[in-house]
Amino acid sequence: MSTPVLVAVAWPYASGSRHLGHLAGVYLPADIYARFQRLKGNDVLMVSGSDVHGTPITVRADTEGVAPSEIADRSHSEFCQQWNALGITFDLYTTTGTPNHTAATQEMFLSHLKKGFIYKKASEQFYDPVAERFLPDRYINGVCPHCMYEEARGDQCENCGRPLDPVDLLKPRSKITGSEPVMRSTEHFYFRFSDLSEDVAKWLRTRKGWRPHVLNSSLGWTDEGLQDRAVTRDLDWGIELPVDDLGEGKCIYVWYDAVIGYLSASKEWAAQNGDTDRWKRWWQNDDALHVYFLGKDNIPFHTLFWPAQLMAYGGLRLPDIVAGTQYVTFSGQKASASRGVGTTIGDGLKFFEPDALRYALASLMPEHADSDTSIGEIVRRINNELVATWGNLVNRVLSLAQSVLGGIFPEVNAEATIAEEDRSLLAAVDGALLVEADQIERVALKAGLRTAMETATKVNAYLNATEPWKLKSSDPERAAAVVATAVQAVAGVRIAFSPYLPFSTEALGRVFGPITEWKRPELSQGLQLAKLPPLFSKVDPATFES
Repeated sequence: MSTPVLVAVAWPYASGSRHLGHLAGVYLPADIYARFQRLKGNDVLMVSGSDVHGTPITVRADTEGVAPSEIADRSHSEFCQQWNALGITFDLYTTTGTPNHTAATQEMFLSHLKKGFIYKKASEQFYDPVAERFLPDRYINGVCPHCMYEEARGDQCENCGRPLDPVDLLKPRSKITGSEPVMRSTEHFYFRFSDLSEDVAKWLRTRKGWRPHVLNSSLGWTDEGLQDRAVTRDLDWGIELPVDDLGEGKCIYVWYDAVIGYLSASKEWAAQNGDTDRWKRWWQNDDALHVYFLGKDNIPFHTLFWPAQLMAYGGLRLPDIVAGTQYVTFSGQKASASRGVGTTIGDGLKFFEPDALRYALASLMPEHADSDTSIGEIVRRINNELVATWGNLVNRVLSLAQSVLGGIFPEVNAEATIAEEDRSLLAAVDGALLVEADQIERVALKAGLRTAMETATKVNAYLNATEPWKLKSSDPERAAAVVATAVQAVAGVRIAFSPYLPFSTEALGRVFGPITEWKRPELSQGLQLAKLPPLFSKVDPATFES
């Protein structure tokens, strides 16, 4: 029986273009994992959407002098086009601006309020006396008290990744006017994270197989004890409060509502597919598997705050795996959309074929440590690895199939023509698929890609050792057996690459047919082995020389 697998993908702020670091760290890994789980026969629901309520959007809107909705709509449209161009297979990619998400957020808020996990209190918060307004977290910059980074935001330090409150900052300043803000009293709702700190810590200690940096950093937070956090803010761009206790000019805080998107998107998908209760198969099911994909700066929100919200609500599945990545750096600098560091996804798609870009980024995914890259390194990985090994192998084998087999897969007579080296190669391909399956299950996706590439290298080595082009004259029967073996091996290696390279995999479907399972297919006698154009184009490095 298939397992319900929720692939929950972090919601990007709809505040402008995302960069290749976002793709390598979040969206590509999620798609690879989801594609593999579908091939295994599991019931996958992959959801995400654009976060249209974040303060980065209002900051951008203020800068451009437009409404926040214009920034959000423009960015969301761009994201959707890019996911389609890259073959990212969301079952639903939505936004936090839907009535469905508002209803789900307000319902959880009211549940938490009723159970006593949300309470109201007055606090001192920053106020810009020049702009005459309270400042939401992203409207304040300052020095991080933990790493002394001078451009930390009021909600989080981009340098060390720690969540912050604006009052934590040293030398705070208003992003609107540049003035030093002052403290004034304002009233907000707070979530009692302190009441759930021990429960979250106990749950974290039961997690097995998580990446060490994800688990260790999360446990470190619980060792310090979770602090209550405001769940409302002084801003009118966001989810409306379902109670009027605070008066006008307040909305639900984006960090509280964005993670609810995983649940609201599941409900929206179910409604769109004609069964409003179908979301429960993933959320109220002990047999389900929940796997979250996100970047380093999002880890505490998914390992601490979201689990606490779920615990306080009750009856919903907690995360099984939180596959948080480290940072992608570009020539030594951390990629940042807000600071303009790193190539955008849009530019990446202009420069490279989708599968080529997917390969290069998958080969350097920052699963356990920061990965540094550059356009030159991406070009090198495409040309020297993808094109030279896998692309060359496919072209080589299909060309031999034409010259040696006449373009038709032969009857394979194991007793008469198959040698031990042939059996050994096919066993190696089958074994590699088992190894790679285990790697992807553990979200060791970079290792899974290496396994696929190493297997392609073994097929190339087999051809170099057997030299069927020479056997064609001296021993045509043996030459046919060798090429038939290589064709079968390529059919298996195609499976290994399929979660990573969907477009070239589909092109190979003209030869081998569609992929229906995670297993090397048995090829039928008489199969037409069509010759294909090259799967990938070599990239000219001179294109990027200034």
